Amino acid sequence: MRPDRRRTLPLAVAFAALLLSAVVPDAAAYTARFPTQSLGDRGADVRAVQGLLTAQGVPTSVNGLFTPATATAVKTFQTANGLTANGVVGDATWARLIVQLDTSSTGPAVVALQTELRAKRLSKVVADGVFGPMTLSAVRGLQKHSGLPITGVVDATTWRYLIWHFQFAPMTSAGLCDYSVGNGTANWGTASAIAYIDLAARRNVAAGRGRVALGDIGLEHGGNIAGHDTHERGLDVDVRLIRKDRAQCRVGSNYRLSSYDRSATRALIQAIRTFAPGHVKLIYFNDPVLIKEGLTRRFTGHDDHLHVRFCEKLHVDPRYRC
Repeated sequence: MRPDRRRTLPLAVAFAALLLSAVVPDAAAYTARFPTQSLGDRGADVRAVQGLLTAQGVPTSVNGLFTPATATAVKTFQTANGLTANGVVGDATWARLIVQLDTSSTGPAVVALQTELRAKRLSKVVADGVFGPMTLSAVRGLQKHSGLPITGVVDATTWRYLIWHFQFAPMTSAGLCDYSVGNGTANWGTASAIAYIDLAARRNVAAGRGRVALGDIGLEHGGNIAGHDTHERGLDVDVRLIRKDRAQCRVGSNYRLSSYDRSATRALIQAIRTFAPGHVKLIYFNDPVLIKEGLTRRFTGHDDHLHVRFCEKLHVDPRYRC
């Protein structure tokens, strides 16, 4: 978590880096694990849970938000399958939820698969619930990317690698922009982390405070990343401060500078916490006023950006466990 190194990456280089990361994984750098989903989570992984619940005979609204109704549906499924009925989708529940799919498959489980392929692999496949040629091609691409046998059959291992795979932050969205600290397009995070920060950014734009500038989140498959002691789990997100001139996409600021807008930065922090209820582990930022308000905490090197750490209920690393 060292201070950001302010360096702009040329667009062509950034695009090339993204393409490279999409086709040349370092399979030795990661171990695929299911991300825990629970009350308050958002995004593609929640949609997958909801679609798979429906496919397993527990009809659930597929809206990408882990609501109390989703938690109740999970408990119903867990009870029916001899699992601890806690409403939290951890490894054991994921393992029971997933169903093997192939070109003969149709329905909500296929929609869940297609949704994950679109989110995690930037696939153009249509989420229509039909395992057609485009879906088959996308599945084979995922298997090749992950170093798995290229069968086109979505078995338990393929599901795990797909659901585990990080998601790229949508820099073309109405809310986010990118700034480089020397690690190229290191904007990959868990589906929930991406959903949280994107929603908070859209709120920021709607309030007239400008887009939210993201630094590093993590590499496509996690693991060590230059210039940071963390950012390996897809749950650490660096964010520039909001400036009074709303130019944070072009240039940074510091809480000691006149360009820094404390009120707008406070509102961004509050929005992040609102959209990620129970899933914000900590926020590092050294503004003493916001620290006194209980919104952030001090950590060396965090005078010029927020470091937001999201968390999961059953994460294997205690530092990321809610």
